[in-house]
Amino acid sequence: MPPLAKILIIEDDRLQFRVTERLLANARMARFEVDWAQSFEEGLQRLLTGGYAACLLDFQLGSRDGLELLRKAREENCDTPVIFLTADSSEAVDEAAMQAGAADYLVKGEITPRVLERSIRYSLKLGEAMKELRRLATRDALTGLLNRRAFDELLAQEAERARRLERPLALVVLDLDHFKNVNDTRGHPTGDAVLSAVARLLEAEVRTIDKVARIGGEEFAVLLMETDGAAGLAVAERLVAAVRAQPVVVTDGESLAVTVSAGVAELSSREEKAEAFLAAADKALYGAKHEGRDRAVLAS
Repeated sequence: MPPLAKILIIEDDRLQFRVTERLLANARMARFEVDWAQSFEEGLQRLLTGGYAACLLDFQLGSRDGLELLRKAREENCDTPVIFLTADSSEAVDEAAMQAGAADYLVKGEITPRVLERSIRYSLKLGEAMKELRRLATRDALTGLLNRRAFDELLAQEAERARRLERPLALVVLDLDHFKNVNDTRGHPTGDAVLSAVARLLEAEVRTIDKVARIGGEEFAVLLMETDGAAGLAVAERLVAAVRAQPVVVTDGESLAVTVSAGVAELSSREEKAEAFLAAADKALYGAKHEGRDRAVLAS
């Protein structure tokens, strides 16, 4: 038997919910576990849990509509595939549903078990493809870390949150020492192997709530949540020591000693932009390079 797919139905009419539930029960190629939300508020709350394979959303929910609900869900980065169910077959409604981010649109009077099942299967495949596209858009192709664009967005969001809640936030910027020599003398495949190994090491050394990104050719950044400058410096020193202690096995099987320099900054409540936060960490990184590399420096 195929595994159960958990489906959320957001529908304010009990009779219509029962009709849709019966259609799902009569599907031939898949089995569904159904949850029901009868109001806009309850439906949005359940959808935002991310616990559903797909959502069947009534276009009209009392005085509010499913378009508004879907827009709010997308604003919260909910990527559950949503299929609109409506009695209105006009092209305007179809277009509005697609513009809001719906995966499909079905007219209630024309739905059969086969049509509904096919729509859900299509939506699930589309959802998987969109997730992979989003992953590729935010990840560095070589290391799998967050890329510069995703990191900049995250930095702005977390800096604003930390200022608003008056919570500490620290940033570590790391740069591989003499990395150009590696590419020049051993070739880019070896350089790629070094970058990938350092990326894995950095991820392994920080907490799951912290975020690691590759923000330049040989430059990495680590955003440390709920962390002040002194604690951030301690983390940076641990990262520097961990890289120093772990030679990288390169493409020819040899071990290559690698070191990094790190700059650390603590977000100030006076900082107006995330760019200034990053600039402070960069300045500290230059200080670490100037002092001889293979060390961490805290921004003053």
